[in-house]
Amino acid sequence: MDVEVLSRIQFAFTIAFHYIYPPLSIGLGLILVIMEGLYLKTGKKIYEDMTRFWIKIFALIFGLGVATGIIMEFEFGTNWATYSKYVGDIFGSALAAEGIFAFALESGFLGILLFGWNRVSSKVHFFSTIMVFLGSMFSAVWIVVANSWQQTPAGYHIVGDGLNARAEITDFWAMVFNPSSVDRLTHVWIGAFLAGAFLVLSVNAYYILKNKHLEIARPSFKIALAVATIFSLAQLFTGHKSADGVAVNQPAKLAALEGHFDSTAAADMYLLGWVNKESQTTSGLKIPGGLSFLIHYDFKTPVTGLNAFKPEDRPSQVNAVFQFYHIMVAIGMALIALTLYASWLWKRGTLFDKKWLMTIFVWAVLLPQIANQAGWFAAEMGRQPWVVYGLLRTSDALSNAVKAEQVLISLIMFTLVYLTLLILFLYLLNKKIQHGPVMTEHHGEDDESGDSSRRQNPIMHH
Repeated sequence: MDVEVLSRIQFAFTIAFHYIYPPLSIGLGLILVIMEGLYLKTGKKIYEDMTRFWIKIFALIFGLGVATGIIMEFEFGTNWATYSKYVGDIFGSALAAEGIFAFALESGFLGILLFGWNRVSSKVHFFSTIMVFLGSMFSAVWIVVANSWQQTPAGYHIVGDGLNARAEITDFWAMVFNPSSVDRLTHVWIGAFLAGAFLVLSVNAYYILKNKHLEIARPSFKIALAVATIFSLAQLFTGHKSADGVAVNQPAKLAALEGHFDSTAAADMYLLGWVNKESQTTSGLKIPGGLSFLIHYDFKTPVTGLNAFKPEDRPSQVNAVFQFYHIMVAIGMALIALTLYASWLWKRGTLFDKKWLMTIFVWAVLLPQIANQAGWFAAEMGRQPWVVYGLLRTSDALSNAVKAEQVLISLIMFTLVYLTLLILFLYLLNKKIQHGPVMTEHHGEDDESGDSSRRQNPIMHH
């Protein structure tokens, strides 16, 4: 393989592995805010106990997310030097904002979140929980803004010519609110909420099946189910809104997502299928004219196909883009069905009687993760052959000094290190799950600050 392919594989591998953790921390942050908020509102110690338990898991996830994210910044300079020079002014401002406004906020309050139970009031601790959650949300803002600028550049001009050309910001807020950033951000946020919610659902479904920690497992499951139901439905709307934006701003990507070639014909919407790039045909189970209807609200209106673009301006792996996109959509619909059915059983009072359903929820933790990964792969592969859409080709963005064998060796090393980290993460996560939440005794009514029970027995709460 040549250096471009290896560099793309290396970056895809490192960022895909890293992206296991940020969605979990964002989604789990929301759950923590809800749980601790319920504790402050009701004074019930059960909510404090579940918050304490999930903070421990949050800390583990946060640590792995930070450790695995550092590598990518170095890859910009080592493998993609031309790209870094071209977009340095754009990415520099976005990543600097991420560090100043997001990471500093998140990490600054993390210490209070983890170690402040016996040292600050309940309200201050809850405030720190909110700030950590907002910090993780803001971090996603600036990363998605930077990536969205690659998809739909705005608020810039080009300075210099040839190898010295680079993009320079002319309007910071036009760059931030580029045509795709808001739609993509809401889609990413909701995907993260689902990842966190389904982690909580999975662990508590396991406890329910094992008949362990039921005092915490059942109410925790219900909290996470409410979050998962709301946002699985919301994701349907944000996904449609994002697709509308792709239709306007990146028609070649939209055509690849549905394997549509003929610009004179209406576009079908496939439930599943296979794209033959050579014969320029797509076969499978489809809704005739379905894509045309979603875009134009008419089943017969033609949609721009891949044939409208030069071969060198089309995504090279059309079938891969198609498959990743449809995996994401299929999982999204499955999550809607699963959460609505579980919510219906909850309303009937028979939710925890269905052992087979609890077993599904134990393994369903994988579904949002797969959907998030598949969605990003579809978005990034669909943008090809451009690393900055319409401005800079991926083949032109590489570092001239890096050799293929160097990338291959580093890729092998990264794979070994990341596999070790994954094994360690799963081991520690399983250890915390097996240990389970620690139940505290109620020592009387909390005082006005909500701290009396904590201060009466600080050892128990440490």
